[in-house]
Amino acid sequence: MSDKTIGVLALQGDFREHAASLKAIGQTPVLVRRPHELEQVDALIVPGGESTAMWKLATTAEMFEPVRKRVAEGLPVFGTCAGMIMMADRIVDAAAGQQTFGGLPITVRRNAFGRQTESFEEPISFTGIGELTGVFIRAPWVEDVEAGVEVLARVTSGPATGRIVAVRQGNLLATSFHPELTADTRVHEYFVDMVRGSA
Repeated sequence: MSDKTIGVLALQGDFREHAASLKAIGQTPVLVRRPHELEQVDALIVPGGESTAMWKLATTAEMFEPVRKRVAEGLPVFGTCAGMIMMADRIVDAAAGQQTFGGLPITVRRNAFGRQTESFEEPISFTGIGELTGVFIRAPWVEDVEAGVEVLARVTSGPATGRIVAVRQGNLLATSFHPELTADTRVHEYFVDMVRGSA
């Protein structure tokens, strides 16, 4: 895929871990902090972190509107945890005035699984990949999806059984959990395949 360049939004959060996952599967990621760097990429990963901080930093760095515009134009994007929140059209329990890049017609609930101390790992069955370990850290879940959004994974045990934790619509992919925090690169490979298949 030498003709496609994947960027990682590097304003806040675990962007280094995503870059390492991409390198592990033979990609050469670009860390994106400025609009001119965004213009150089064919796809973007929005990492986990803190969604309100990411929104504010993107605004300060004059990145918020450029990313929103590229998403609307069809840029392939993969968001994890806070990145899922940043891609959602609607947020439950949003911070005052919080805005998102949008693009995914879903409703997410911030910190749905609880505080940092309630972080956990759980086996997840991911459509098209199989079973993998989901790492959940102050994670959101998807409360609602509109028609056309494919649900790829749900929680399968415990009090949150049935909650949606991975979705895809067209060129947009989002997970509540952090595949970049494990040695399993299959979700990143899934995204690379999406990028290869995009127009």
